[in-house]
Amino acid sequence: MRLIGRVVGKQPIGTAFVTPYVVFLAAVFAYPLGFAVYMSFHDYFFAAPGAIVDRPWVGFANYASVLSDPAVRRSFANVGIFLLINVPLTVVLSLLLAWSLNAAIRWRGFFRVSYYVPYVTASVAVVGVWLFLFNSGGLVNSVLGPLAPDPSWLVNSKLAMPTVAIYVTWKQLGFFILLYLAALQNVSKDLYEAASMDGAGKWKSFRNVTVPGVRPATTLVVLLATVTGANLFTEPYLLTGGGGPDGASASPVLIMYQRGIEQGNPDVGSAIGVLLVIGVLILALIQRRLLDRES
Repeated sequence: MRLIGRVVGKQPIGTAFVTPYVVFLAAVFAYPLGFAVYMSFHDYFFAAPGAIVDRPWVGFANYASVLSDPAVRRSFANVGIFLLINVPLTVVLSLLLAWSLNAAIRWRGFFRVSYYVPYVTASVAVVGVWLFLFNSGGLVNSVLGPLAPDPSWLVNSKLAMPTVAIYVTWKQLGFFILLYLAALQNVSKDLYEAASMDGAGKWKSFRNVTVPGVRPATTLVVLLATVTGANLFTEPYLLTGGGGPDGASASPVLIMYQRGIEQGNPDVGSAIGVLLVIGVLILALIQRRLLDRES
């Protein structure tokens, strides 16, 4: 009985509720990550089920191979460009739109649903619309006329990743608007009334009341946008035909898929994944420290 008491603790009901999620995390996240680390340090390759094969320890050889691969280095640079565009746009647009949708405007419910629809729509369906808009003979180029870029957006080595970043920002905006809308409900109306009595207009109230009031939500939005952006895969895979042109829109996860699955080198793919996890953790820690310092 003492052993059971130590395991379940003083709150057995709470432990019972938490246990399924702990098991889920262990099965879906912890075990695959640990196995990826194991593969990255071995000469690992796929074999038939039940086959006994030798997978020797190779140390940091896979990491050296990854870091010396120009395609991998470029993919990390690409996702850096993506984050520089996507994260600030996501924070600014989602906060401004949430602030506007929180006001008493006509058709507020309609607009809230409209911004959320792209987020829950299947990427394959939405990508088809964007390909129609941004291909060489698409609607955007037809409107721009002689101002349209040549080569076009998604086949232009300089514009492909920014276009992907804008697409992802637009598609995920509804989710982050919801986060800010929830945070705005906790900002006291008394603060707005006090600011109004002091002569502050809407813009000044936004800067001095709204922005500080939703700072915890901003921290969450920045972290979530960074993590999801670093795991970019579906969008370049569908929009640019697998990271084109010439790897200009390839992401580390896309390269990891190509090396690990398509080319049959799971050890190299695992090394890319481990480096990506470390990079995202460092970046998230830096962002958290900077945001906490500002607050």
